[in-house]
Amino acid sequence: MNVLLVGNPNVGKSVLFSRLTGARVIASNYPGSTVSMMSGRLHQRGIDADLVDAPGTYTLYPTNKAEEVAIKLVEEADIVVNVVDSTSLERNLSLTMDIIAAVKKPLVVVLSMWDETSHRGIEIDVSRLQELLGVRVVPVCGLTGEGIKELISAVKKAGPSSLKVKKEDKWCLIGSIVEKVQKLHHRHHTFRDLLTEASIRPPWAYGIALLSVFFSFKVIRFIGEGLISRVCDPLFNNFYTPLIMKLSAFFQSGGPVGSFFHKILIGNISSGEIDYSLAFGLLTTGLYVPLAMVLPYVFSFYLVLGFLEDLGYLPRLAILTDRVFHKLGLHGYAIVPTVLGLGCNVPGALSLRLFEEKREKFIAATLLAVAIPCMAQTAMIIGILGRFGGQYVSIVFFSLFCIWLVLGNLLNRFLKGESPEILLEIPPYRKPVWHALLKKLWMRIHWFIMEAIPFVLLGVLIVNLLYFSHIIEFVSWIFAPVIEKIWGLPQTAVGALVVGFLRKDVAVGMLRPMGLSLRQLIVGSTVLAVYFPCVATFIVLIRELGVKDMFKSALIMISTALLAGGLLNFILTALGIE
Repeated sequence: MNVLLVGNPNVGKSVLFSRLTGARVIASNYPGSTVSMMSGRLHQRGIDADLVDAPGTYTLYPTNKAEEVAIKLVEEADIVVNVVDSTSLERNLSLTMDIIAAVKKPLVVVLSMWDETSHRGIEIDVSRLQELLGVRVVPVCGLTGEGIKELISAVKKAGPSSLKVKKEDKWCLIGSIVEKVQKLHHRHHTFRDLLTEASIRPPWAYGIALLSVFFSFKVIRFIGEGLISRVCDPLFNNFYTPLIMKLSAFFQSGGPVGSFFHKILIGNISSGEIDYSLAFGLLTTGLYVPLAMVLPYVFSFYLVLGFLEDLGYLPRLAILTDRVFHKLGLHGYAIVPTVLGLGCNVPGALSLRLFEEKREKFIAATLLAVAIPCMAQTAMIIGILGRFGGQYVSIVFFSLFCIWLVLGNLLNRFLKGESPEILLEIPPYRKPVWHALLKKLWMRIHWFIMEAIPFVLLGVLIVNLLYFSHIIEFVSWIFAPVIEKIWGLPQTAVGALVVGFLRKDVAVGMLRPMGLSLRQLIVGSTVLAVYFPCVATFIVLIRELGVKDMFKSALIMISTALLAGGLLNFILTALGIE
């Protein structure tokens, strides 16, 4: 049996889905599309069914790809559970009427956020609403779990609606129903009401946005650095290092063959100590970088991001940034791939489906690949430049910001077409549900581990083999004029550029043992951020843009890296930074 949760965006479907499915959840794309959906198993109180969380939709008459997928899922479902925001009953019942009119299937209506109705002075007669709609209606509070048992019981007994709905009479019918079942009572403004208004009205909104971003990244850094220093490094140094040293001694006693495997698997160690960030072996750097250097920051980033998502702040941030993004040919919701890209470029690239027009998608994809460093790369940049001072780290990110602004303006000016407006609903602030937040965090971390470690190991292996076969030396000789004269980098930096296509964070880490000057580290870090996306992001972008547009985007990336690296090298030299 297939049970579908469907409703408007931001009505609490994800929290309800989490309550019903427990821990085993699968994120996937709908077949033949790049639109993601969540599926899990509903196995409670005599029900054993597949539960699917459809993308949010306002209507059964689609206006974008996400809504097209939602409608197809409705057609495929055995039972439809329509999640309705009980605080916005009139607007949400529009989709309910569409479902009743078009889909003759068992239906249950869920009044989500039931606790909010009393806070807002809203009184709903559930029995009367159930009678008028001709289907079971269940009030639910995802925060406390109230109504979940009743919902499961309603799903077991669900049947089609007996209500007759004509398309032109829909809004008259909705108005009549709301008038009969809903009463509004006077209530005074609360602190949350005042905060809601302040966070979208300038000038207070800009201050709140800056503070939110500032404290978010403070928390990210605090948690990430704490996990590295107190958990990851002790685990590697106290438990993993003795094992690696024994394995190193075994390989070193095996002659030339053992020496080869030592180089590939262990890398460079000296004086009985291992510098995991510099050894560059599969079992040393290959595991240490993603697990001990990157994963703590990714964990903290997605924890904070999930909190802001569930709190309801991201749509407000989108409204505030709309004017800036419009100068780049995008609308305010481009903040989503931008913020996601700061964690990992791959989910940022997947979120490009938010854009309906090819022009918007091309601009957003190119800017994401060129100027939005992932958290893993950011951590490595901070690692190699932070010891010289925070001002030098700032140079890299200020350069990327300038590239983002200039390139976005140029693309907006010279690419044909227009970027349409988007109507964005602002949900009320809600208290995050921790079990749902932690489940979403686990899914994202699990995905990162499964994606990151194989590519890091592959990158380390390929680069070691390229060094053994002297191929990198040949490539270095070919690109020496560009690398040395324009960027001011040594030929050995070619190896980092090669690895950058596999994992940019590893590539940045490769700059450290090369003995580069401060100026070269700044230029190298910036060029690696700009010149090309990692292979995982590259594959997703091909799916989103197509081969032809991806080729155009790649040419823009390489040209931008060439110009930006040369200009930055010139400016730093003129400023006397060596």
